[in-house]
Amino acid sequence: MNTLNTSNPNNYEYVTKYLEVHILGGIKTTKLETLRIALSVQKPKEHNVLRHSIDLYNDNQVEKLVRKIAERLEIGTSIARRTIQDLTRELENYRFILLEQSQVTSIGKELTATETKKAETFLRSKNLLTKTNELIGKSGVIGEVNNRILMYLIFTSRKTNNPLHCISLGSSGTGKTHLQSKVAELIPDEDKVEITVLSANAFYYFNRTELQHKLILIEDLDGAESVLYPLRELQSKKRITKTVVHKDTKGNTKTIHLTVEGPVSVAGCTTQESIYEDNSNRSFLFYIDESTEQDQRIMNYQRFMSAVKINIQEQIESKQLLQNVQRLLKPIKVINPYAEYLELPQSVFKPRRTNSHYLQFIEAITFYKQYQRESKFDTQTGEEYIETTIEDIQEANELIIEVLLRKSDTITGACRNHLERLKTYLANNNQTTFTNAEIRRNLRVKETTLRRYNNQLLLENYIKKVKGKKGQLYHFEIVNIDEYKELKNLIKNALDNCIAQINFATKL
Repeated sequence: MNTLNTSNPNNYEYVTKYLEVHILGGIKTTKLETLRIALSVQKPKEHNVLRHSIDLYNDNQVEKLVRKIAERLEIGTSIARRTIQDLTRELENYRFILLEQSQVTSIGKELTATETKKAETFLRSKNLLTKTNELIGKSGVIGEVNNRILMYLIFTSRKTNNPLHCISLGSSGTGKTHLQSKVAELIPDEDKVEITVLSANAFYYFNRTELQHKLILIEDLDGAESVLYPLRELQSKKRITKTVVHKDTKGNTKTIHLTVEGPVSVAGCTTQESIYEDNSNRSFLFYIDESTEQDQRIMNYQRFMSAVKINIQEQIESKQLLQNVQRLLKPIKVINPYAEYLELPQSVFKPRRTNSHYLQFIEAITFYKQYQRESKFDTQTGEEYIETTIEDIQEANELIIEVLLRKSDTITGACRNHLERLKTYLANNNQTTFTNAEIRRNLRVKETTLRRYNNQLLLENYIKKVKGKKGQLYHFEIVNIDEYKELKNLIKNALDNCIAQINFATKL
């Protein structure tokens, strides 16, 4: 009996006693009403090859192909027809197998009783966020203690009706993509879509609900520049629609609407903070730790990996547990009864959107802790929901303070990192002034980069020029050495004040 060989997904083989058929590029599983393939037909061990593109469900095309095979390869039409009919049946059967496999993948892995119990026990444990962060570290994420738990919670929010988004920022080679990909490994494969390069219209050709509650990972925003607009629309409006002209089978021109539904959670990486401002406004911004301490942690890990002294089994088990935890989380409405008391400090830029992100982040924490919350039901609609606790808000405040601090800063993240390094350098050397040459030499900053930082710092009045001694270069001086600490204290006091108001209101 002749069988279809699909071991090579781009070149199926179907060989009979009289004919050898190759299906190039495989088959599509999206349109079941057609079976369009590109094939090559030849007699076994001969070099006379017939190549043809055909819809095997179109009888007229099939008859033309049969006659062409018989004529070109000098073989009977009955043999050619039987071969094509048998091939069609084999391809149909294989396509149904592919469809079943894709459905299993989209549904995801079914947990065993043991896996379910272990994940459920973990979700019910005390200090859940602390234990989750420790487990993320054990899975192979080095350092970035605050960023990694924030990113994990943002990725978890994809299951809610108001998902959060994030952008990782840092210099080239500092590990932006590595952090994103390592945390993304903790999300089940069926819940994420990874993108390297995408054409401008690609998003519109996903199936209507294919992206719903998915995590979209963009390795480099520079490579996905053409899709940033539809991506922003998907983030804000939770759906995108494109109108295209289409010809039906009778040749009539019709206008059809391609709609893709959200919501989605989007994560991306870039070195260019200012270029993607519109996307940044919709996202949490994570600035990668570029300190020498983090360098040392990563290099130590690399050395241990090379010496095979890393517990790989522990990494695999940690990863699997967190993936199973994600699979157990079910969509449920979150109500924050304390939302009216939560007010951001006035220093935060774009407070409307940032306030929305703040409230959504608190909801994401409550959602993650759903196994520790009592389910309640709306008396009017009967809808099930869980409520945010004061503890959730306190944990959110501790995690989000750095994000709000960056949102309140008037300079870019890269410039802020430089300024803080500069302050540390001056404090270590008991200096109040510095020169460009001195900073280039000791902090190893390129001249063009340093000039860009200085222009921004001078413009925003973080540093000022002071005259050096006669014949010497201009010196610079930091205007207020404690301004960042003061800003952090301002934000912390504002968040603490919110908790105090809630505690006061609940005692009344």
